[in-house]
Amino acid sequence: MRISAVQMNATDSYVDNLNTMKSLTELAVSCDRPDLIVFPEFCTFISTSPEKMRNHAELIETGTTSIAISDLARRHSVNIHLGSIVELRDNKLYNTSVIFNREGNIVAQYSKIHRFDITLPDGTEVRESALVEAGCDVVVINIEGVKVGLSICYDLRFGELFRKLEQLGADVIVLPAAFTQQTGIDHWEILIRARAIETQCYVVGAGQIGSYDNGAGHNFGHSLIADPWGIIIAQAPNREAHITAYVDLAHLHAIRAALPVRSHRVLV
Repeated sequence: MRISAVQMNATDSYVDNLNTMKSLTELAVSCDRPDLIVFPEFCTFISTSPEKMRNHAELIETGTTSIAISDLARRHSVNIHLGSIVELRDNKLYNTSVIFNREGNIVAQYSKIHRFDITLPDGTEVRESALVEAGCDVVVINIEGVKVGLSICYDLRFGELFRKLEQLGADVIVLPAAFTQQTGIDHWEILIRARAIETQCYVVGAGQIGSYDNGAGHNFGHSLIADPWGIIIAQAPNREAHITAYVDLAHLHAIRAALPVRSHRVLV
């Protein structure tokens, strides 16, 4: 399987973001012919204002974004992981990923389990729990013979989720993100590589880059793909772009056979 991770600088312009997603999809397909394209967290709309984010919440099945991405997947015959949007469900909001197959059908959804409630090093408080509810389901989906585990951004800090995804058979774990500049500079790469080493899975980090809301928010970027040995096999430049890597299941199984940590575990 060939996987492309898209890095983009989303803003509070829904139309501009969707056009960027379409153009970057076309570029990835024409250059690399991926089997799966992964977008970042909050790829269609991002703002530091909870009110603005709430106003752009959508239903998954019939929302404008799902209709557009379904058409994009079908038109290019490619599986698309819609990084995440604010989902409206049962009068509650969730930070939700959606996967579309080559025919444009929804085949999986995942709502972010761990919400980003922290104080950044500069004293800025972020409270994702004021916007969305926590998800509860751990999701692994079989995409054309490759088992893909789903996570979103802050989930990266919780190794127990990644362990559960591995136990459910994941070969690849995808991580759409809007990792802040302040945390990403020290933690993004090392955490992705650690999760890849611990789970012996490929980990695909598709990140937002750049500023939004006139500089009120700034995302780290540095999208990357790590193999099951923790080696970075693709990394994005410091701009909107896509990166592509080949998921080699034979390589994955060779690593797991040579270093059989699963059979050595004592604490589970």
